[in-house]
Amino acid sequence: MTETFSLAASPQGCTNLKLRQFMRRVTQHYDVQLAKVGLKTTQYSLLSYIAKLGPIGQTELAGRIKMGTSTLSRNLKPLVDAQWVLVSAGPDARSRLVSLTEAGRLKRTEAQRRWRVAQDDIHRMLGPDKVAQLHDLIDSSMALLEPLAGVASGE
Repeated sequence: MTETFSLAASPQGCTNLKLRQFMRRVTQHYDVQLAKVGLKTTQYSLLSYIAKLGPIGQTELAGRIKMGTSTLSRNLKPLVDAQWVLVSAGPDARSRLVSLTEAGRLKRTEAQRRWRVAQDDIHRMLGPDKVAQLHDLIDSSMALLEPLAGVASGE
């Protein structure tokens, strides 16, 4: 038996484009708030992950945040230059440990207040039910797309 779908249930347009448009809109909103303390959303996220997980190996950090190691290195550079993050020798010659400096902890605390404003705004605009549905959809979709992770990284 052939399964048919109604037009209402059939996706229209490019999923990648729609996701990128949505992410640009959300990121712009967070960036406006975080710019008030001199950070971008990617930088704030990295400071937060390092605060939570660090000191942590650079390769392990990249894996935990689902980012390539070269991309992580590029994103860490301005944080290291600002002396918010320290990259030091790891347990062997090939590894590097990433940790926050005291200035990095202070910057993250300062940025948390701006992040909270952006977060509360998004929740207010979308409504708590839609945000919860969005989180569930993202989490379940990420799990379903996990087999693609190895393909994208060349494994």
